[in-house]
Amino acid sequence: MDATHARPVSERPEGGGGEPFAAVVQRRLSRRGLLRAGLVLSAAAAAGPALGLTARAVAAQEGLGAAPRFTPIRPDTADRIVAPDGYQVQVLLSWGDPLFPSVPPFDLARQTAALQERRFGFNCDFLAFLPLWRGNPNEGLLWVNHEYTDGAMMFPAYDASNPTREQVDIELAAHGASVVHLRRAPDGSWQYDRTSPFNRRLTATTPMRLSGPAAGDPLLQTAADPTGTQVLGMLNNCAGGVTPWGTVLTCEENFHQYFAYNHRLPASDPRRARHARYGVPAEASERKWERFYERFDVSQHPNEPFRFGWVVEVDPYDPTFTPVKRTALGRFKHEAATTVLARDGRAVVYSGDDERFEYVYKFVSQAPFDRRNRAANLRLLDAGTLYVARFKADGTGEWLPLVHGQGPLTPAHGFASQADVLIRAREAADAMGATRMDRPEDIEVHPRSGKVYMVMTSNPQRGAAGQPGPDPANPRPANRFGHILEVTEDGDDPAATTFRWELFLLCGDPADPSTYFAGFPKDQVSAIANPDNLVFDRQGNLWIATDGQPSSLRVNDGVFAVATAGRERGQVKQFLSAVPGAEVASLAFDPNDQTLFVSIQHPGEGGSLAAPTSTWPGPVARPSVIAVTRRGGGPIGG
Repeated sequence: MDATHARPVSERPEGGGGEPFAAVVQRRLSRRGLLRAGLVLSAAAAAGPALGLTARAVAAQEGLGAAPRFTPIRPDTADRIVAPDGYQVQVLLSWGDPLFPSVPPFDLARQTAALQERRFGFNCDFLAFLPLWRGNPNEGLLWVNHEYTDGAMMFPAYDASNPTREQVDIELAAHGASVVHLRRAPDGSWQYDRTSPFNRRLTATTPMRLSGPAAGDPLLQTAADPTGTQVLGMLNNCAGGVTPWGTVLTCEENFHQYFAYNHRLPASDPRRARHARYGVPAEASERKWERFYERFDVSQHPNEPFRFGWVVEVDPYDPTFTPVKRTALGRFKHEAATTVLARDGRAVVYSGDDERFEYVYKFVSQAPFDRRNRAANLRLLDAGTLYVARFKADGTGEWLPLVHGQGPLTPAHGFASQADVLIRAREAADAMGATRMDRPEDIEVHPRSGKVYMVMTSNPQRGAAGQPGPDPANPRPANRFGHILEVTEDGDDPAATTFRWELFLLCGDPADPSTYFAGFPKDQVSAIANPDNLVFDRQGNLWIATDGQPSSLRVNDGVFAVATAGRERGQVKQFLSAVPGAEVASLAFDPNDQTLFVSIQHPGEGGSLAAPTSTWPGPVARPSVIAVTRRGGGPIGG
């Protein structure tokens, strides 16, 4: 989800600089860098930052897997899901579908909060398919984030300036996440089991626990929770990840929008500036929830916003598990929580802060993963080091530790403790001089090469008056289309503190000279903009979901596939087209790549039930998860 609130530049430290785009490109180009599979890029292509892998790196990746094999579809604007010839689309779960026995079929006119707590939630985002039985790809649990709600698309009679308490309660219940037990039928379709004991709904009022270095800190203490260790619910859960020990990490992103009246705090109260750094509204919120629940009124409960913006760990296999907000991973507008193991077994979690000019982070655990002790792994994310990335002009970079007492993170510079550093992670990253990025979103690690792919969705404000100009890792001014970086950790170790980086994709219309597709001929690729979330198939191909093409390319958002190695490296091919108003929010494969689960989030956004811009999947627009399969079976894109 786009985070449009940006702090005034006067409140932010200067850095990055406005080096001319051409100078950035010229310094990075070399004949070796322009060679890929024997192709020397033309001078026209070199006008854009054609910064591919070196010949040796390309050779090292040859044979990593077969490139996607399907006939790409054309961009579309119709109110339908479009897939390539030979593929079929099943609407699997839609907002309001009952997840438990005795819950009646969804009825738009008969909504209650109690029923919504037992139905599939609203906007569906991050997906994860978690197998239930070893060696059985036909049964598992589907995890689905429910990021946010839209009253105009939920209630036939909705007044945004005057919502009712009943409507607010339903929206609270429609946030959070769902865990749903799935089985594949003999015909290849998927069904969910309403009677399964694994099914679960988490909402914005589910009791949760705070753990790690910030738990119990005075900034997390409230009148309702003087211990600073208990919190009601999670808000705006966008992306996420799955850990090697089988838990889900779900990320709170744009939590600021639920709070109100920051400017009713005295200007002398330091919490006022800290909330402003995260975008908490000065006056009333757009949602007006503070009218019914005072915890959303910052003037009455100044510490409540500090209890949101965390990564939440949940055990999907245990319906009684109390979700835990892991404060060691830092507080910001998290996008992604991709977990891999370092060479020494420590857990490494990559995450972006999805706002313009924010940062890329990773966390490295103190203790290693223990394959024989899952209980110990459930404490693994409570101790370790949080880092923020600095990208250098020479194609290298470093991970800067956000550790109290090191560098400027001291009491003399306003940081009282490690808890303070983590709660104010953005300010700590500012102080360390990290690189401000173009909306860092998903970050995924290649399953074979170990390379790290980092999505920057867009930043039209890059280079605008009073804003930072282009820099080597964010090279385009007015970046409407977004880009993807390819990072190699030094020593191929995710725990390394230095790395090398390249530009993998500079998205947009291939006719635009500033676009770049890893060196692949631009007359043979699909136009793509606003990459948002990523997933790899078992062959190592990258699948990309987009969020923003209706405004940038004037077409529906979609799903794209691209090889990351071999002769087809960089050949972007459109696989799916969504519907008007919708983003494609997340992708997940089943264990054998024969199903691609896709979140179609906020179809018809910008309209209303009375004046719809989409009615998919019918009879009214409802956020849904779809399952895409090949007719007759076989791997997706195979």
